[in-house]
Amino acid sequence: MAEAKTKITEVTVEAFLEGVEPPAKREEGRLLDALFRKVTGEVPKMWGPTIIGYGQYRTTYESGRAVHWMRTGFSPRKAKHSLYFMGGYCDPVTGSGRDEKLMRLGKYTTGKSCLYVNKLGDIDLGVLEEIIAADWAAMMRLFPES
Repeated sequence: MAEAKTKITEVTVEAFLEGVEPPAKREEGRLLDALFRKVTGEVPKMWGPTIIGYGQYRTTYESGRAVHWMRTGFSPRKAKHSLYFMGGYCDPVTGSGRDEKLMRLGKYTTGKSCLYVNKLGDIDLGVLEEIIAADWAAMMRLFPES
């Protein structure tokens, strides 16, 4: 079985954020980091070169593939921030409960387990905090021992 390419690195989150361009994305990355830390209570780690992850879990899919991944996180990319929410992907109840919050969030797009935001001014950070908290709670319930 192939090993995952994206793993925890020794790079500090602070060092990574210092190099984020443009400066506006850097500052928004710092704001997102503070929000994720507040909600999760976790000190983040870098996953690969560009993803800031909070907590981690391990599971094995029905296919037999073993997974070691962050519980939640984000990447402050040049075009859009990518926010990773595994709880809604792993748990249909959390996923369906997210719909109401997304109606209040503001301007965004989605992927399978990602939320994409151009800039933080496009969204309601209070609603984002609700989404992070619900997702974090789902991941802690689904994967308590990780």
